[in-house]
Amino acid sequence: MKKRNVAIIGIGQTNFCSKRDDASIYDIVKEATDIALRDAGITREEIEAIVFPLAPDSLAGVLNSERWCVDSTSARNKRLIRINTGGSTGLSAVQVAYYHIASGMNNIVLVAGADKVGESGDVQIIMNKIWDPIYERKLPLTTINMLALSAIRYMHKYGMTETDMAKVVVKARNHASRNPHAHLRKKVTIDEVLKSRILSWPIKLFDSCPSSSGGAAMILASEDVAKKICIRPAWIRGIGQSTETYYLGDRMGTNALNDHADAYALSESFKRAYKMAGIVNPVKEVDVAELYNPFSNTEYHAIDAAGLCERGESIKLLGDGYFDIDGEVAVNPSGGTLCTNPIAVTGLIRAGEAALQVMHKAGDRQVKGAKVAIASANGGDHQFFATAVIGQDY
Repeated sequence: MKKRNVAIIGIGQTNFCSKRDDASIYDIVKEATDIALRDAGITREEIEAIVFPLAPDSLAGVLNSERWCVDSTSARNKRLIRINTGGSTGLSAVQVAYYHIASGMNNIVLVAGADKVGESGDVQIIMNKIWDPIYERKLPLTTINMLALSAIRYMHKYGMTETDMAKVVVKARNHASRNPHAHLRKKVTIDEVLKSRILSWPIKLFDSCPSSSGGAAMILASEDVAKKICIRPAWIRGIGQSTETYYLGDRMGTNALNDHADAYALSESFKRAYKMAGIVNPVKEVDVAELYNPFSNTEYHAIDAAGLCERGESIKLLGDGYFDIDGEVAVNPSGGTLCTNPIAVTGLIRAGEAALQVMHKAGDRQVKGAKVAIASANGGDHQFFATAVIGQDY
């Protein structure tokens, strides 16, 4: 059977913050779903299948909350599948929903989830359990010092400085100040970033994403359905996925496959998405990039991996405003993961923000004339990478 075209026709986000004491996971998922349904102009009865992003359970404070959320997503007597690839879960869920429709199995699929990271206690204690228990956990490794090691290697290889990292934060906060859903919306200066306390050198507090609570939802539809009910759908033109080795020590080499400065598997994922989408020159063909950047230094290697410049060139280009919201290629006009990180749905937000841009529904953070947007998400110990190309046309 020929693969069918798939469109995004509805997007829902709650406002993100540290805590949602007023709502359970069930309530937040329902809130995001209701917003997406209104945006798409459809009812719950029209949803045929649900993809539920949730990872990991311990951050939500409820085990297997996909069971609890059957009713908040109207999944009774319908297909439901839970997806877990760590921080890339949200975008992996979009890919699964895509194949539900592209295969001909369904015509309308809901992706909906939520997280309460800010209410889970010490997130890093939980995250420390992802490491190999024999060798690497005892170091001890965390998601912070794991990427601090990457930052140091990027500094050595390409000349990045702490000030360059701070410039990413300043850009992110400026963009997030336009986004009513973002968790961290207060603008900051380079000096404020540099003076924030060190977590794991060179990563400081302001170089790091927050622990966010909130939900997101997306409705995907087949071409026939999308053209009937949506004035300007966002078409999923290409998707990609690539996986890195589990052991961090195996990434401490100096060749293209294992240099911790770079995100080789992410670049491979983008190549696969670009090939599927027919993108030949991303520098000229991509207008907006929503790239997963939980720490300021990771935005540089994500830009490089997306092929938006030569490796290491992103440092100078970002400093020159090339990746600002009104620059040549807008990177994270929403503020990105650096300003909002509800882990289970962070990747879903990246895809949703990319879709809003090409649908021209991004409000004050809209990039003028955006036609093609890309999204990425990283999961595990920088191990799972998902990417997507989303456009006005298919």
